[in-house]
Amino acid sequence: MRTKGRPHVALMAIGAAAIFAGAPARVSAQQGDSAQVSVDASAIGGVVRGPTAPEAGVWVIAETTDLSTKFAKIVVTDDQGRYVIPDLPKAKYQVWVRGYGLTDSPKVAAEPGKLLDLTAVKAPNDAAAS
Repeated sequence: MRTKGRPHVALMAIGAAAIFAGAPARVSAQQGDSAQVSVDASAIGGVVRGPTAPEAGVWVIAETTDLSTKFAKIVVTDDQGRYVIPDLPKAKYQVWVRGYGLTDSPKVAAEPGKLLDLTAVKAPNDAAAS
């Protein structure tokens, strides 16, 4: 197979291997009403709840300016509203929720190794939701 003229394919394969080689953060569920999330020392995790139930499929954003450049990482909640933001450099982060039909939630201070439950904020109208 020739890769001449297609070095980006090899770079993408190497990048994908590097991403999947990292240690995964664990999310485990308990039976019953409450979802349990466990995080390691380099992750932030928790549950996002809406007005009546956990919020599935919303973005959880962690952002910091404590590093040499602005750094942000975004994950999506699972069907029980659980999230884990893994492999975060040691820093102080602002974490919030964003999603369709929602307005950005208030930013909450957090650090890796901590559990952080968040509340989604329903948009009051279609204009605010966009």
